[in-house]
Amino acid sequence: MDNADIARAGFAAIARGDFDAVSEFLDPRVRWHGGNPADGCQNRKQALAWIRGRGDRRAGPVPELVDVVAAGDRVAVIMQPAPTGGDPEPRRTANLATFRDGKVVEMVQYADAAEALAALGPAD
Repeated sequence: MDNADIARAGFAAIARGDFDAVSEFLDPRVRWHGGNPADGCQNRKQALAWIRGRGDRRAGPVPELVDVVAAGDRVAVIMQPAPTGGDPEPRRTANLATFRDGKVVEMVQYADAAEALAALGPAD
């Protein structure tokens, strides 16, 4: 399973609430943040707590997976809100994951998918 496949499987696990499966994809010292590592999660336990809490606060359906773009050891997971019929151009966001030995060691959230793709660099 390559990094893009792992990212897809991780997204699917989050969408179905399978936190045991999510845990398998995260390095014990994973950092998960929105651009400043000091302001985010510093390990797997914190990241899983954040994911669970986000699910509890989510006011709608799980976002849709739009695309997964790989470039070496980094993968951009692009998503958008599930269709509601009111927004013809939903805002696409992304998580940029860095992998080491098949585990996510860092996840950076981007409010704009284009910014994540620019940070990713050339795709494989």
